[in-house]
Order: sequence, then structure tokens, then C-alpha cells
Amino acid sequence: MSTVQGYCDPAFSGVRDAFERNFAEAREIGAAVAVYAGGRRVVDLWGGIADHRTGREWEAGTPAFGFSCTKAVTATAALLLAERGAYDIDGPVTDWWPEFGAHGKEGATAAHLLSHQVGLPSFARSVSAEEAADAQAMAAELAAQKPEWTPGDGHGYHALTYGWLAGEIVRRLSGRTVGAFAKEEFTGDLDLWIGAPDDVIERAAKLTARRPKSAAADAQSSAPKSEAAGATEKPQARDGDMLSRLATAYTDPDSSFNRALNNPHPGKGGYNNPVVLRGGWPAAGMLTTATGLAGFYRDLVAGRILKPETLRDAIKPRVSGPDRTMLIDSSFGLGYMRPSMTFFTPATGRDSAFGHTGAGGSIGLGDPDADLAVAYLPNLMGDQLSGDLRAYSVVKAAYASLS
Repeated sequence: MSTVQGYCDPAFSGVRDAFERNFAEAREIGAAVAVYAGGRRVVDLWGGIADHRTGREWEAGTPAFGFSCTKAVTATAALLLAERGAYDIDGPVTDWWPEFGAHGKEGATAAHLLSHQVGLPSFARSVSAEEAADAQAMAAELAAQKPEWTPGDGHGYHALTYGWLAGEIVRRLSGRTVGAFAKEEFTGDLDLWIGAPDDVIERAAKLTARRPKSAAADAQSSAPKSEAAGATEKPQARDGDMLSRLATAYTDPDSSFNRALNNPHPGKGGYNNPVVLRGGWPAAGMLTTATGLAGFYRDLVAGRILKPETLRDAIKPRVSGPDRTMLIDSSFGLGYMRPSMTFFTPATGRDSAFGHTGAGGSIGLGDPDADLAVAYLPNLMGDQLSGDLRAYSVVKAAYASLS
């Protein structure tokens, strides 16, 4: 069992128990969790190995890759500009991005960009990690593409393209990259980077798919999925059916799911590749600590980034139901995930929890009604696209501790 370090308020001991259980049952190699309740830091824990190749231990300030947790930061940057009157969320994209109207996309709105409705879940050609560092070029490529469906006619997860679509709002209307805008406007004092400097990359945790050698190494696959599914809004399929569909789609190079998740390709070293980490991919390029990500949600919930009315409107579900990309039900507000099969939350958080999961098992979550913020960052790649049960266990414990 890994030695877990850090601080935990006795009232939130259940979070520590859940975190330690993930290590004890060989679900983790290294990870960190942070919780703020009522604006107060009540959990700040870490443990395990940050780099399985060298044995470097996870420390208090170890950054980790957040995968699609990045999208919530990008969406927040775009929403802040809307709040300031820079553009109309429900107005046409062509008002500020004329080229986007090509191939029948003239009816697309900024809300479509922010809620995965615009019909551009993947690039039409193979894109390299080096090319993906040029946000302007990536946005221009997407603007020139024909959509896979009419914008607004259904939704499908834009796993990577989301960053250069929603991020173009920020680039065009502020003149800054998402990473620069976020750092200057609302994450300046947080350990959170979209486009990390080399010294941060050097000390970051390294992602791995290598599980600990233990008889319990398959604990995640045998975890109580039915309990987590019962916590979602409208579970639509048995786990076996869902996983079978996802597995088939993932191995089919022509499926929307495969194309959305694997292009741009991160290149040598996968998402440990410094080219990706420096490049600031605004859909999946963030390095952050658990306290940094939880601090971001703490500030969102407290109204220090967006006005409370802006946030309330942004977390209202804009789309819910069958996802054209992921083949299961999903639910999104304006950039934020809402409880669904891709964002597991306990029943007590179903009405007000929002945030985003990441493919590796990470999660960032805020809840204005509960005044709660949670972040979980592992470096062992999970078996699920999102809604990872390692993260769900600590989120569930955090909610239970409130009472």
C-alpha cells in the first residue's frame, strides 16, 4: 500500500479512506486529490510514484496531465469574454469569425461551439503534435471543413477539436491564447498551465498504462459500476453493452469516436511528449496540481471568476442524450459536463454539480449549491474514457462528508 501524505480535515476522513483504497486495491500508481468546502481547503492529499521509470515519488507540488479537464478552463475563458460583452453566445459565429460560415456552417452559434453541437468532432486529415501548437492554423482548418452534421442538429463530443473551436473565441476576441488569457485573468496564483514552461514539464508526473503487480490489479474493472451508473441522470445501457460499443468504435479507424480521440496524435511519448505539454492544446493540454484544479473550481463557485448568474446559465444543460461521438448518453452546458454516463456524480450532486472529466481518470468538479470543489489527478491511465470510478469514489466521499 502506498503511503498517502498531506492534510485531511477529520470530517472528510472518508475522502482519505477512498483515496487510500485506490492504492490498496492497486488501482493507482500515483495520484493527488484536493477538496474545498465552503471555500476552505479540507483535503490536500497525494501519494505513490510520479514517474514509474525512475521511481520518483509524487510530492505536494507535482503537476499532472489533466486531459479533458482542460475544456472547463477554456470554456470559462470564453464565458468571461461573453460576460464582458465581447460577443453574443447565442449569436452567429460569423459575426466575429466570418470564415467559419463555409460549407453550410453559417447558422452556427457560439453556444454550438461551446456545447459540442457544431459538427466538427475531428479533423479531416491527420494532424501532428507540432502542427497542433499553432492555434490559428488549427482553427482555420476547422473553419474550412464541412460539418459532419448540421450545427445544432444533435451533439457529439469534440474531444480535441473543441479546444481550437471554443478557444478561437478567446484568441480572436482577446488577442491571447487560452493559456495566456486564463493565467492573466483568473488562474495566475494557481498551479495550472495550458502551455507549460519547461521547468513545470520536468517535474510533472509521467502518465503510464502499467498497473501495479498485484492480484487486485483488475479491481477497477470489477468495481461497482452499477452504483456509479445509478448516480447518473439517465443510464441508457448495461455496462457490458456500453463497453462493447466503445471498444468496437475505438478500434475502428473510421469511427467518429476513434477519429475524435486520436487526431492530432500526441507523437512519441504520447501525452508525456513535451511538444504537447508546451503546445497548450486548449481541449486536452493542461498540467495542473490537484490543489490548482480544485482552486479553480473553488473560485468559480465563489463567483470570483464569473458572475453567479453567468455560471448558473452556463451549467444549465444545453444538450443531453445520445452522443454522436461517444455512442453513450452525455450532457453539456456551455462547456461544462453535467451528470450523465460520462460524468458520474452522487445523487446529491445531480442538480447542481458541473465540471469535466479526463480520459486518464482525472476530474474537476464544482457545485455551487453544496459550495464544493473537488479535483482528482492520477497518472495511471484508466480503462474508461471518462467518469472513471477511481475519481467517483473520492467525489462520493466528499459529498458524504458534507453531511
